[in-house]
Amino acid sequence: PPRPLGYRTAAQYARHPLGGLAYRFPETQELFRLEEDPLLAEPLAWAFSLLKTWPLPVEEVALRGSLLQGRVLLGLIGGNPENLKRPARALVREGFAGVVWAEPSPKGRFRGRVQPLYGERTLLERFGPLTATVSVESFSQVNPLAMGELLEEALNLVSGGKRALELYAGSGLFSLLLAPRFQEVVAVEISKAAERRGEADRRRLGIEHVRFHRGDAKEARNLGRFDLVVLDPPRTGLSPEVRAYLLKSRPKEVLYVACDPATWARDVGELVGGGYQLAFARPYDFFPFTHHVEVLSLLRLGEE
Repeated sequence: PPRPLGYRTAAQYARHPLGGLAYRFPETQELFRLEEDPLLAEPLAWAFSLLKTWPLPVEEVALRGSLLQGRVLLGLIGGNPENLKRPARALVREGFAGVVWAEPSPKGRFRGRVQPLYGERTLLERFGPLTATVSVESFSQVNPLAMGELLEEALNLVSGGKRALELYAGSGLFSLLLAPRFQEVVAVEISKAAERRGEADRRRLGIEHVRFHRGDAKEARNLGRFDLVVLDPPRTGLSPEVRAYLLKSRPKEVLYVACDPATWARDVGELVGGGYQLAFARPYDFFPFTHHVEVLSLLRLGEE
């Protein structure tokens, strides 16, 4: 069963004007000052209590830890990077693995300019059968133990074949995991930072036949046909272009990991209407105490 507390290996906080760290309510942007955060895994709990006492001239802080290495990366958002170089060095001396600065952007955290200030930029984390890099400035799963279980299950579900495609790939965890089952794997991802991490993992693991393609998921139609397509889209689910591509190219298997059961049901309904059968579906509780559920599912093309 998932750990209800102490599971998060990533977190973001606003600086409170009276000092310390705060959660920001999404609707009102009001700040709620925190003495501690019981959701944090061990290395982050240490980082939180240290940062609470540091009067850093920034708007927000972001943390990314590794359970495997027991270390934490820090992102400082806002303020002037020149004024943060000395504090960054001091924070690394205090025990942080590395510190980066990011310019605040209306598009979202780390979507603007990012500048390393001091120390390392990535850590290694174990996700079940796979060891992969994580960084504070690009997305990876915040609950590595749950993600590890999901990856183990995914490995058991997939048949293997000649070509596999991963859309919305992030740093390509599924591509690297499933590589031994296929002759060629293509991972499509729009984020440069995530693609860079995946490429570093590919080299470190010595996997030759996985190729990263930087671009939007809807470019899949230019990449040919595949025996397996892996999907791990954002909450909005699959774009109409991706649904159309799947129904036209008809891969034998579709492995769909969803973080919103409603859009997952819509997409699966359309694929089933187009000749697929839902062979497996299982919910995972990645975020205890919240309504968010991840669903791992496999669709197989019916006999024609």
